[in-house]
Amino acid sequence: MKAKYINPYTDFGFKKLFGEEASKDLLVDFLNELLPEEHKVKTLTFNNSEVLGDSSDDRKSVFDIYCMNERGERFIVEMQKARQSFFKDRALFYSTFPIRDQAEKGGWNYRLNPIYFVALMDFEFEDMDRIFKHFRTDVQLKDQYNQVFYKNFKFIFLEMERFNKTLDQLENRHEKWLYFLKHLEDFDVLPELLKEPVFMKSLEIAEIANFNEKERDRYEASLKTYRDMKNVIDTAFDDGVAEGLSKGKIEGRIEGKLEGKIEGKIEGKIEIAKMMKNAGESVEKISLFTGLSEQEIHSL
Repeated sequence: MKAKYINPYTDFGFKKLFGEEASKDLLVDFLNELLPEEHKVKTLTFNNSEVLGDSSDDRKSVFDIYCMNERGERFIVEMQKARQSFFKDRALFYSTFPIRDQAEKGGWNYRLNPIYFVALMDFEFEDMDRIFKHFRTDVQLKDQYNQVFYKNFKFIFLEMERFNKTLDQLENRHEKWLYFLKHLEDFDVLPELLKEPVFMKSLEIAEIANFNEKERDRYEASLKTYRDMKNVIDTAFDDGVAEGLSKGKIEGRIEGKLEGKIEGKIEGKIEIAKMMKNAGESVEKISLFTGLSEQEIHSL
């Protein structure tokens, strides 16, 4: 039986919920459950999600959602669908664009408004040994004494695989949002605990029956890409871990951005590149995820 509601991990589903003018209030509510009191959002303006470097030769960045509040604070909101070896590097790289975006011509004093990088991840960080299995990781720049060195630059990583709370265990609106997003595709009706205006509106927006034919086609294509890519990546990762463990080390882990096979198997990269190309992804984004050159991608 087909799902009644969208999968929010798809590009289409995530942007339908949080990346359109009609659903902007949902994004405001979601962010306000993550942010400290001094950075609560009243209004948001969507910025261009495709940001260029300083010259035509620079690599550009394509965000899921890039927005700014009434005080000029910047927010990058990403839905990361599959394991990526250098996702932390990518998060840091992407964050340089809203930094440079604030540069003023003339006598600028270099004052920066706060920047937040928020990532919902459909996987766990594999390179972090943690005593406490928290699903949320907040990162700031700190010195050797564990004191905050710079407070206006912050990462919030939400590892959805670690979020395993049941309805009766939810403690706040923040956890309600995560539960809603994680289980949205499986809902038949909205659970009683989530019958609040913001979730009721989210459910209405997420109902596939409300889409027009073009939207349904776009969603189905996005869903197929998500499932195919995730299956290829997860299989490659599991195979790589098994092979690596047998040798006493993890040699088979994915080295490229989204390499679809064990390291060294170019077929996996090409397979993913083709799927992304057919889904309409930009050449720059495909190159970032697969490690293939733009020339190689154009030749596919």
